[in-house]
Amino acid sequence: MKKLFTLFAFLLGYILSYAQSDYKVIFDITSKNIEDHNTIMRQINGILKGSPDAQLEVAVYGDALDMVMKDKSTITSAIKDLINNKKVSIKVCGATMKRNNKNASQLIPGVEIVPDAIYEIITKQKEGWGYIKVAH
Repeated sequence: MKKLFTLFAFLLGYILSYAQSDYKVIFDITSKNIEDHNTIMRQINGILKGSPDAQLEVAVYGDALDMVMKDKSTITSAIKDLINNKKVSIKVCGATMKRNNKNASQLIPGVEIVPDAIYEIITKQKEGWGYIKVAH
């Protein structure tokens, strides 16, 4: 009986630790609406408060481009704070940047460029990540 209890306790601990570290979500934002930019920051910080080990990513494309531009973003400090967390990444669509004649030097430092944000989202979903669209 003691061995069975020990095995059960070990398995329960393993399952709980695996479940906590397996929290992965990609956020999709295409909106230029500043309220949406603030919403995504609030959602991410809320998740991190409850699950500090969560892996979170923001895919920025379309009209949301200003959100990650040094000279246009209204949430630069919030983005910088999130980027300092190794569990969070902000990725912008390279195709959107090209369409808008923007380059990497114009981004908030730490924002990464991916070739295509939609492909990034699909890839994460295939890997089992949750998906949240942020928009009005």
